[in-house]
Amino acid sequence: MNPDYSAYMQAARHAAQLAGAFLREQFHSVKQVDEALLHDIKLRLDKESQALIAGSLLAAFPQSCILGEEGNDGNASAEYQWIVDPIDGTVNYFYGIPIFCVSIALQHRGRLVLGCVYDPMQQECFEAIVGCQPLLNGAPISVSARTEMREAVVFIGHGTHDGSGEAGIRRFAHLSRQVRKIRILGSAALTLCYIAAGRFDAYVEGRICLWDFAAARVILEAAGGKLEFEPFGDDGIKGSIMAWNGRIPLYEALQMED
Repeated sequence: MNPDYSAYMQAARHAAQLAGAFLREQFHSVKQVDEALLHDIKLRLDKESQALIAGSLLAAFPQSCILGEEGNDGNASAEYQWIVDPIDGTVNYFYGIPIFCVSIALQHRGRLVLGCVYDPMQQECFEAIVGCQPLLNGAPISVSARTEMREAVVFIGHGTHDGSGEAGIRRFAHLSRQVRKIRILGSAALTLCYIAAGRFDAYVEGRICLWDFAAARVILEAAGGKLEFEPFGDDGIKGSIMAWNGRIPLYEALQMED
């Protein structure tokens, strides 16, 4: 029997909506860039959003810790660890594209047990506690019933900067011929939640970080979906991902001739 994580969910929801309201207020403002990379951007608002989240979560649970994209906080050996992405979809946010979210997961003794993903522009809150019904704004959700690739809407990552190179482009072209539509949102957490809600059917990415998908993984698996993460190193932070509704033949569809 799982422990009662409802108080932790209440804290996660409050922190996500607190940060989300702040980001929504700042959406049309001039944004300060802390670091501009070739294919990514780091904003001052990333740090400010995480500070709001960390302050809220640690006030509710002082003995827990924060493992975040913008750094760690609290007791690193804590039994309860929050995994936080303060803005998943920072490039979208910077360019004024209203597709981004706040992502908060809870890890208890190394096991993901809770996920909360909040889209402040659509005001959609996806959440799940392991072993319980996943919810979108309080209403139950589940993955689609689609079973054929030709019916599927999928997200296929194909960046050349993530180590996939030409193989990633080939995979994108290979799958795009088999499915109804390709959609690339620019937010891994929202993409996985869209699979959980039956809007998308699959997601394949050659390089992703733990905080990008930890919360959404709990939501997706509670909704009947499947996710496989293959880490690149021992720390388990970065790796490749496959996620789907558990019904379409994704493995077979990914097979390519050499």
